[in-house]
Amino acid sequence: MAQWNQLQQLETRYLEQLYHLYSDSFPMELRQFLAPWIESQDWAYAANKESHATLVFHNLLGEIDQQYSRFLQENNVLYQHNLRRIKQHLQSTYLEKPMEIARIVARCIWEEQRLLQNATTTAQDGTAAHPSGTVVTEKQQILEHNLQDIRKRVQDMEQKMKMLENLQDDFDFNYKTLKSQGDNPPNSSPICSELSQDMNGNSQAAATRQKMSQLEQMLSALDQLRRQIVTEMAGLLSAMDFVQKNLTDDELADWKRRQQIACIGGPPNICLDRLETWITSLAESQLQIRQQIKKLEELQQKVSYKGDPIIQHRPALEEKIVDLFRSLMKSAFVVERQPCMPMHPDRPLVIKTGVQFTNKVRLLVKFPELNYQLKIKVIIDKESGDVAAIRGSRKFNILGTNTKVMNMEESNNGSLSAEFKHLTLREQRCGNGGRTNSDASLIVTEELHLITFETEVYHQGLKIDLETHSLPVVVISNICQMPNAWASILWYNMLTNHPKNVNFFTKPPVGTWDQVAEVLSWQFSSTTKRGLNIEQLTTLAEKLLGPSVNYSGCQITWAKFCKENMAGKGFSFWVWLDNIIDLVKKYILALWNEGYIMGFISKERERAILSPKPPGTFLLRFSESSKEGGITFTWVEKDISGKTQIQSVEPYTKQQLNSMSFAEIIMGYKIMDATNILVSPLVYLFPEIPKEEAFGKYCRPEAAPEEAPGGDPYSTIQPYLKTKFICVTPCPSVFMDFPDSELLGNGIFPGTNSGNTSDLFPMSPRTLDSLMHNEAENNPGPLALLLSVFPDSLTLDMELSSDVASPM
Repeated sequence: MAQWNQLQQLETRYLEQLYHLYSDSFPMELRQFLAPWIESQDWAYAANKESHATLVFHNLLGEIDQQYSRFLQENNVLYQHNLRRIKQHLQSTYLEKPMEIARIVARCIWEEQRLLQNATTTAQDGTAAHPSGTVVTEKQQILEHNLQDIRKRVQDMEQKMKMLENLQDDFDFNYKTLKSQGDNPPNSSPICSELSQDMNGNSQAAATRQKMSQLEQMLSALDQLRRQIVTEMAGLLSAMDFVQKNLTDDELADWKRRQQIACIGGPPNICLDRLETWITSLAESQLQIRQQIKKLEELQQKVSYKGDPIIQHRPALEEKIVDLFRSLMKSAFVVERQPCMPMHPDRPLVIKTGVQFTNKVRLLVKFPELNYQLKIKVIIDKESGDVAAIRGSRKFNILGTNTKVMNMEESNNGSLSAEFKHLTLREQRCGNGGRTNSDASLIVTEELHLITFETEVYHQGLKIDLETHSLPVVVISNICQMPNAWASILWYNMLTNHPKNVNFFTKPPVGTWDQVAEVLSWQFSSTTKRGLNIEQLTTLAEKLLGPSVNYSGCQITWAKFCKENMAGKGFSFWVWLDNIIDLVKKYILALWNEGYIMGFISKERERAILSPKPPGTFLLRFSESSKEGGITFTWVEKDISGKTQIQSVEPYTKQQLNSMSFAEIIMGYKIMDATNILVSPLVYLFPEIPKEEAFGKYCRPEAAPEEAPGGDPYSTIQPYLKTKFICVTPCPSVFMDFPDSELLGNGIFPGTNSGNTSDLFPMSPRTLDSLMHNEAENNPGPLALLLSVFPDSLTLDMELSSDVASPM
């Protein structure tokens, strides 16, 4: 079954997560229309290769045209309009940067797969594998039971109110009838004393006394029922207060905390549908009780007497129910989707000036009568004017469509929401470069800002001011500030659930290694299929904290995490790690997902696990010395005496991986030994996976030769020799007479010495033979190795530098 069809069959809570994956940058409608074709493309490869991304993007536009033709034949005007709008948006946004749309689609497809995997795992394991899930389920069952009890009590109260009204109508009729006949109720009854004041005190006939007795009994029953209703209403309001605190202080607060965690890469947050159902149910019950309290006032105005419980208790009941409803409505106004730039979906809460960002607010009270009634306004730093002046923070204006009316049509699940898709920030310029005052303690990536959403609700005679705000955001002016800005978002949301602490970084709290380790693992698991294991995290702990037996509970300061350089390095821990994360996502994602990259491992541990292995066993790890992020491989070999040696190649960086995939580098890597013979030192990926099995599938297959005209199967068109670049590390003895400065000057081994360097060399035919047999006579200069592959043979073509080339 196609992936998209499987997704449509998931439960509502998973569908809500699916809805959050899509926005204008890649509309869900397009995913639906072109589902089979989209799933057949290799978006991950396109995201890393511009030429392939361009091809796929133009094919995408072609598929849109074909789908448009189908809608044209079906005379589906709405779909035609939507598809035309989508195509225009894609062309205007991604025509010059097709890799961006490829990255967005690749991430959506991957998130869909994670969603399916989570749903399948949950269905198979149930809650038994998750003790905390069992506790939450029990709490939810109790909460639902309490809500059902409230609904039942409200309905019972409705029946009692009808009984009260009927009883009062009977009493009122009999009283007025008796009064119209001129008979006076006796004064002996304390309840009827007020009713008898205006009546004649003459002696009553036996029939009249009987009527008066009946009237007294009716009034006594009326008083008793009124007192019962008032008492039960007070108890019902107390039950509503208890359930409301559970909803807002526990369930909604837990959801907001999970949203924080999801923003920094943690497990996906559950959807709001269930909370919306609960809160809407409670709000409906509260409004019903409020109407019943108003009905009590109407009844009291018709019939009242000394000691009337309605007069005594109704005002307090009215005040209580209004306070509960106001509080519930204010709590129910939430930011469903935090501010995020569509081009950086994995790093929300970081906004670049001049770049559009999106967010979504939602009212968890689903009243149809409020549809298109609430106008939302967006403001930045509403309450922090004085604080901003003290801190010297920058000030911003919100541009774009900053007002919108909440409605139920735009949301896929019919919720009352408003999504802002076209907001941008512009800095207010001051004389000192935008900062109102000088404050050297905070850099711009430590400034926190709040985006506030406000509106007014007019409902059943009540006016309620609603306001909610985003989690604190960091505003940058240059994309190079993204790493440090994201570090600030991680640190804030890791250590606090305070929603408005914009002064957090004036004195940032310390974190423990346990907290940091979990967040670091999320940085990988949220964008790939793998987080970090214990050994990898232990290596990172050693980088941050130095050698230790147990890192649990060790404290890490904000400065050590992000600002101070690591020991012996010219860069901080976070800068180094963030570049590795970027390297993984853009260049070696598939290998990381397969678990082929050991990644973070100390050199001592590396030697310990490789030494017992046979020659040719290798592992892949990240460079500890490359600020920009690098990956290398280390292998086992034996020297002439049979002694085990561990060798590592110079790390490959993003610049080199732009030219050749890491899998192809591994498959083609050679060493030129002392006899000038090319050998491959890489045989088995640790522990014992054949190299071809692990990496062969990630290398592009060679195209079949083109047949000659006439269909002769034995004749092919071969105008040029095919070429294939490989990476070669020369034996140190080959270049022993060339100082490092000369090698660097010739541009062969940038930044390395000849002993551990691999690069792309041109390799050659005739002179290679002379190099291999006449090394002493022909001192080989800088080489570039190029393998020319012929259909049935392998030809090596070597070009020597002009000063050492032998005559042809």
